[in-house]
Amino acid sequence: MQAAVLEEKEKLELKDIPKPIPEEGEILIEVKSCAICGTDIKVFHHGHKHIHFPRVTGHEVSGIIVALGKNVEEYQKGERVAVAPAIPCGKCYYCRRGIEAMCENLTAIGYHYDGGFAQFMKVPRLAVSNGCVNPIPENLSFQEASLAEPLACVINGQELSKTGLGDTVAIIGAGPIGCFHAELARIKGAKKVILVEISSARLEKAKFTGSDVYINSGKENLPQRVLEETKGRGADKVIVAVGSKKAQEDSLKIVAKCGILNFFGGLPKEDTIINFDSNLLHYGEFYVVGTHGSAPRHNQLALDILAAGKIDAKAYITEKFCLSEIKKGLKMAEDKKGLKIIIQP
Repeated sequence: MQAAVLEEKEKLELKDIPKPIPEEGEILIEVKSCAICGTDIKVFHHGHKHIHFPRVTGHEVSGIIVALGKNVEEYQKGERVAVAPAIPCGKCYYCRRGIEAMCENLTAIGYHYDGGFAQFMKVPRLAVSNGCVNPIPENLSFQEASLAEPLACVINGQELSKTGLGDTVAIIGAGPIGCFHAELARIKGAKKVILVEISSARLEKAKFTGSDVYINSGKENLPQRVLEETKGRGADKVIVAVGSKKAQEDSLKIVAKCGILNFFGGLPKEDTIINFDSNLLHYGEFYVVGTHGSAPRHNQLALDILAAGKIDAKAYITEKFCLSEIKKGLKMAEDKKGLKIIIQP
């Protein structure tokens, strides 16, 4: 089968490799869509501590089941499915308390296991048994369903941020994750959504989200504008959906008293320390949380939301490429020339 194999950092080769054979408890899917994530770009350039080369990456995956290992009874050949890539063990301290995203033994498709930038992908036994494989609703395409994974992470982030009725929510970063946050905040009952972005072009493209206020932080004073929009109070919930130290530092100045601030976007591992005025926290009595992933149940919720039409996944899909054009797709995503780029093996 054809696969895009990451041989080492910045060496991605289209190769013929053996088609996987599902063992007991596993399934094999024919990949129909694998969306490019920002972490795919990071992994291409810098590798990852959980990746041993060579590796097939790609983790925002949907496809058709074409083979079943022994003792797999809850799925059948021909079934259309989306796969949640983060695989909890189901047995550790956190899994037993329903916090699978914090699993102490977490493994992931595209990292520990070969991913979706290939014609076929094997789904590990633990992923099958722990709810990572979800049927795709009939009204969703494979491309739309592959976006369930990033939306699942957004759902987890807003659960941790406790976004709810009547909130004013400020989101910094208008990439696909920031746009998902803007739309989900409205679904959860936010009365005012403020979307912030440093790129004028990206901010303009994000207007499909129906946010109430759009702020260009490259041209305007972000803290001042947010305080103006909130009558000096600040936003009840602030979500930093971009890996920027300045954005994180600015976010401390715009969260309301007793509000919640979520550092959703991670910083480069060699530069993770920010200036944190602890008196803002001390006197404002707000909460700071972080988000880095999701649990299998979030993936199912994401599919439900997309199928119900509450978020239109088609609005996020900028371009589709075949597997042989994956480098072109990665470059387009890295240059932020769209929202989601789809690879169709």
